[in-house]
Amino acid sequence: MPNAGLCSCWGGRVLPLLLVYVCYLLLGATIFQLLERQAEAQSRYHFQLEKLRFLENYTCLDQWALEQFVQVIMEAWVKGVNPKGNSTNPSNWDFGSSFFFAGTVVTTIGYGNLAPSTEAGQVFCVFYALLGIPLNVIFLNHLGTGLRAHLATIERWEDRPRRSQVLQVLGLALFLTLGTLVILIFPPMVFSHVEGWSFSEGFYFAFITLSTIGFGDYVVGTDPSKHYISVYRSLAAIWILLGLAWLALILPLGPLLLHRCCQLWLLSLRQGCGAEEAPGRRPRGPTAARGVQATPQDFPISKRGLGS
Repeated sequence: MPNAGLCSCWGGRVLPLLLVYVCYLLLGATIFQLLERQAEAQSRYHFQLEKLRFLENYTCLDQWALEQFVQVIMEAWVKGVNPKGNSTNPSNWDFGSSFFFAGTVVTTIGYGNLAPSTEAGQVFCVFYALLGIPLNVIFLNHLGTGLRAHLATIERWEDRPRRSQVLQVLGLALFLTLGTLVILIFPPMVFSHVEGWSFSEGFYFAFITLSTIGFGDYVVGTDPSKHYISVYRSLAAIWILLGLAWLALILPLGPLLLHRCCQLWLLSLRQGCGAEEAPGRRPRGPTAARGVQATPQDFPISKRGLGS
């Protein structure tokens, strides 16, 4: 019965997976609360203390006027205007920044630090995302399809000599290592140098970006006190696209490489054990395995076969 099959599927697979999923979320919520709640309380206390000090130093202002000013700052920040610096800050909507924003839309990163504020821009963003997100998925899937076609030849490694297998595994490992350096190691170093971040902050930004989480707490090219080259954010957008493509390549390659390495390691162990047993190995007949001397009765031969 369909209902019985549905209940069996729900109880046998979906329910345990749902429990693991919920437990994982609860675990994450607990750890994040323990790690971040105290820091948030300290930041809130520091902010309130600074407001009180500001009012004490500037007695011509009252609490209401200060809150209005803070509200203006928050509205400017939401619209992508950094309140630091002066009006000569570079535009968030020049071509390089707009290209960067378009990349974050189609890749579903959505940092949240910048968004269209006009009605026409919001409507266009909706339709642009409706077409761009599937196009981005098709592009990444196409890369994955091409990779699977290449992996079809790699899956027949067992038919090749062991030396060829080892060379292909080493070549694939070198390819993955260099790609990881180019995508996940060198860019954080560049971002850290340009933005004034630590390497851990740059690596954190790179991972949050390429995983399409996009918190928006770290975004390149937004510090008004720094002078960026005009193509800086455009290059960052190109890095995002290349990084997502790299992840589409590495996800199927990583497990395959580990599987092949394990196979070669086990094969080496078996051949090593075989090489150790080879010098002392002797042919074993039906009775030699039992440690009994062979007799003519163990090998019956007809007289006709002897030519008698």
